[in-house]
Amino acid sequence: MMFEQRYQAGAVRLISLSGAAALCGAMSLAAVADELPEVSIHDPVMAEEQGTYYLFSTGPGITIYRSPDRQRWQLDGHVFDPEPDWAREVVPDFAGHLWAPDIIERDGRFYLYYSVSAFGRNTSAIGVATNTTLDADSPDYAWRDQGVVLQSVPNRDLWNAIDPHIIVDEQDTPWMSFGSFWGGIKLVQLADNMTELAEPQQWYSLAKRERPAFIPDDHAGPADIEAPFIFQHDDYYYLFVSYGKCCQGKDSTYHMAVGRSENVQGPYVDRQGIDMAAGGGTVILEGNDEWYGVGHNSIYRFDDQDYLVFHAYDAADQGLQKLKIAEVEWSDGWPTVDSAALGNYQSELVDAD
Repeated sequence: MMFEQRYQAGAVRLISLSGAAALCGAMSLAAVADELPEVSIHDPVMAEEQGTYYLFSTGPGITIYRSPDRQRWQLDGHVFDPEPDWAREVVPDFAGHLWAPDIIERDGRFYLYYSVSAFGRNTSAIGVATNTTLDADSPDYAWRDQGVVLQSVPNRDLWNAIDPHIIVDEQDTPWMSFGSFWGGIKLVQLADNMTELAEPQQWYSLAKRERPAFIPDDHAGPADIEAPFIFQHDDYYYLFVSYGKCCQGKDSTYHMAVGRSENVQGPYVDRQGIDMAAGGGTVILEGNDEWYGVGHNSIYRFDDQDYLVFHAYDAADQGLQKLKIAEVEWSDGWPTVDSAALGNYQSELVDAD
């Protein structure tokens, strides 16, 4: 039986097409079928190897897609089957889905970072797996988990070890940004092996929102910020983050903001000069009546053009998340994205050859 995969607030629902009409109310079975060709994805990151593009996303074992043109995508398996060995020991409330991966290639090896977490808690850890190729048809293809890089513990840490992103600066030093709610976005230096923190540890606070007093330390609270991604353009590093609520259907307020710095460690300020560590951030894209919320972006340069890769909640499809890719232009040293890209880009989910 064919199934449709839906992610809702960190959980997957598998809906049989034979029962889809009843579950979707007034939606016809044909309408459900029509949505299947699009890629439904949360927290997309991308890599390119020998002319093939690969998407990695939140899901059971981390879902992988591949494409020759960034338009037509096919499922390409999972990084884990079904999860790292350590996941339930470190996070007892782990629900089976690995969150918010990031992928980077360095010195001929791919590093895939990912989050294991309990929803709405900072019982979380960031792990990393390695591979020498992304081509699942290669005899050298094998993901090897390297274990925990960083862990947060409720009532010990006022930060959350999820949403990793890795950047290597101009001095060839690797850094990991991460964080969600609580104390916001952090940055820590990685060891040269890319699987451990550098010692002595170097930590920085990059961006956060106000956290009201008297919220229990083990609760996320309303300080909604997450999904950091640092991108270097000309003389600046640009920190992209997502503000607002994700995964809430029509109530989603997810949107993307950015600040910049001459140093990867910050401070990052917005176009008005407000430090993102003090709540700043210039909005570059937000939802509308057709797309309830947009966010958790990554950004890449392919063929001399920069692209924003993110997910958006489709109002015409009960708020289901869809893959979006938009061209990024630069004006006076700041990135801009045309909101028309929300309607212009539509992915195609195709069967394997």
